[in-house]
Amino acid sequence: MSAVAEEGTRRAGRRPVTSRFEIEHIALDLFAERGFDATTVDDIAQAAGIGRRTFFRYYASKNDVPWGAFDEQLTRMRSTFAALPPDVPVMRAVREVVLDFNDVAPDEQPWHRQRLRLILGTPTLQAYSTLRYAAWRQVVADFVAARLGTTPDDLVPLTVGHASLGAALAAYETWLTTDHDLRSLLDEAFRALETGLVPTEADGS
Repeated sequence: MSAVAEEGTRRAGRRPVTSRFEIEHIALDLFAERGFDATTVDDIAQAAGIGRRTFFRYYASKNDVPWGAFDEQLTRMRSTFAALPPDVPVMRAVREVVLDFNDVAPDEQPWHRQRLRLILGTPTLQAYSTLRYAAWRQVVADFVAARLGTTPDDLVPLTVGHASLGAALAAYETWLTTDHDLRSLLDEAFRALETGLVPTEADGS
């Protein structure tokens, strides 16, 4: 029996997984081994010991797997914004909520790194990622608009949403190529946003 066949037999004979996290971990390993495009929903279901119907109870498509429980996380993000005291400055509030959004347990950190590397580095995921990024920006813009008494599609809320996403992506990209702590990178990036990014010569005098 070939190594590939042995692997398939082992995976097919494993106990069915019982959590979304387990399915995602198995899928992330398969994506790393075979590539995202070459891995099918059937491959993931077989490796996890579940049926296609079970897979689609958790995910609308293969593209959703790297994002995990993203919709639930956005709901929590909105709740975290809503729970902040009204006297917390807007950009400080955004920083605190983004840090909370990215609070990943230590044992999940390697998987989170795999998720981000896949999301940021897989061309076929880029169009889908754009939709996810837009949903994340909307949460930020809605909060800023509520604080400023404007609408989410006004210039400043839109700008804060886009700038916040850019800061988060810059922190993620740096994290993937260094050994720095993700929360520290996010904190640094968002503190820079709070203070105007790069001080002008006049500001530093």
